[in-house]
Amino acid sequence: MSTSHAPPSPSVADVSRESGAEQAPPAPELVPLLPASVRRTRVPRWLRRTTGPLLLLALWQLLSATGALAPDVLASPGRIADVAGELIGDGSLTSAMVTSLRRVAGGLLLGTVVGTGLALVSGLFRVGEDLVDAPVQMLRTVPFVGLIPLFIIWFGIGEAPKIAIITLGVTFPLYLNVYAGIRGVDAQLIEAGESLGLSRWGLVRHVVLPGALPGALTGLRYSLGIAWLALVFAEQVNADSGIGFLMVRARDFLRTDVIVVCLIVYAFLGLLADLVVRTLERLLLQWRPTFTGR
Repeated sequence: MSTSHAPPSPSVADVSRESGAEQAPPAPELVPLLPASVRRTRVPRWLRRTTGPLLLLALWQLLSATGALAPDVLASPGRIADVAGELIGDGSLTSAMVTSLRRVAGGLLLGTVVGTGLALVSGLFRVGEDLVDAPVQMLRTVPFVGLIPLFIIWFGIGEAPKIAIITLGVTFPLYLNVYAGIRGVDAQLIEAGESLGLSRWGLVRHVVLPGALPGALTGLRYSLGIAWLALVFAEQVNADSGIGFLMVRARDFLRTDVIVVCLIVYAFLGLLADLVVRTLERLLLQWRPTFTGR
């Protein structure tokens, strides 16, 4: 009994060769592309940002060590570090910082409420603009330092005039930037919101206020800088505590080292406040692409 064997079925390769089909080329290897600014950056950014202050500090120390910079004109960095340690050790610098921070926080809070409130009234309503904008523009041209004698007469020599000076310095930059942010919202976005059926409050909430937020944060950064400037003037007048009080007392005894320590504290507190606002910008403005430099 004979059995017949079926011929083997052709393989896929044989069929491909017989049909003349070509094999697909291998997939290209994907290489991640980085912006040119990132590719050029080899030194960490934190190191580049600290290079300038460190070079300035080294030059300062060199001038002090060689005698080109007399101690009675400006103390050396080493002497200033020793004095800072002494002030921290006896608690006087910490107490002064707490007092100054409390004054800035109070003035900043009041100035933010007043400046933002006036900007909303003036920016959202034409009648509000007619009533508010002209008086604010007139008052902002008056140097707030020149109002210190009036504030002392009105509020006495306690904490009230100091907070009032800071409040006045904070109000106007915030007002200008919030007002400009509201009026700078794209009209096409307003038309798009109206076509979607948003009410007036819906337009304000979902279109106008988010569009004005970048300007408001910019105004807050300016206001923080002016708040510390106003604090310097406020604590020079009838102050018995705070960083400015330490500076006045050091001036009477010709202590340039203490004065420089207080100025450095002012600078670091202002830098810390600016860092907080920049962090808020990164968190609240993630939807807005920006240019980061090259």
